[in-house]
Amino acid sequence: MLFPPVCGGCGKAGSRWCPDCQTRVPRIVEPFCEKCGIPIRKTGLCEKCQLNPPVYRFLRSWAVFDSPIQNALHTLKYRRNIGLGDSLALQMAEFVHSLQWDLDMIAPVPLGRKRLKERGYNQVGLVARPLAYELGLEYAPHVLAKTRDTRSQVGLNPQERGENVSKAYQAHPSAAKRKSILIVDDVATTGSTISACAEALSSSGAKEIYAITIARALSHHDLARV
Repeated sequence: MLFPPVCGGCGKAGSRWCPDCQTRVPRIVEPFCEKCGIPIRKTGLCEKCQLNPPVYRFLRSWAVFDSPIQNALHTLKYRRNIGLGDSLALQMAEFVHSLQWDLDMIAPVPLGRKRLKERGYNQVGLVARPLAYELGLEYAPHVLAKTRDTRSQVGLNPQERGENVSKAYQAHPSAAKRKSILIVDDVATTGSTISACAEALSSSGAKEIYAITIARALSHHDLARV
């Protein structure tokens, strides 16, 4: 009563993720790339996946990186609204279950040591852990590790994003070998971070690699179409 929770999407007091914001989650609908999940004009593979197929089997995003999801992720990441992770995971679980992927474990994209020390927590793990519990999967936060600190991806072009995270992740061979692993991240823009993590898992003997992000950042044209 004295300190009621505040909705991460709209700021309304009373809940971490209010019913109104839950119904206003902007979703990505077909047609989208069968591989990376980005909206395209017709069913099939996008040009990027045709020219350079990613290691992962599929990448999908639960929502579009727009209000109220954009606001929610900012409060989760920068304002320590750590309880919001449980609420988002509960709503995401139904979406992941509908994909009918055969999974063994969930691995969050890790932070570098410097960023983790500054923030005090990995915001992706706050969603990935309850998501794993909800889906009945093993939560494996240590199967992936970041071997070097990288620049923020914000403001970088696609080529710079790929170079920034190239070989920046390492997988634990004994944990990844012969496992079907779901990588979880907060936002996908070009998919460079997911691809770097997938390559590390593949090199360590993972059987199948899938990826899910809470949101997908789209161009203004794609955002208007969605």
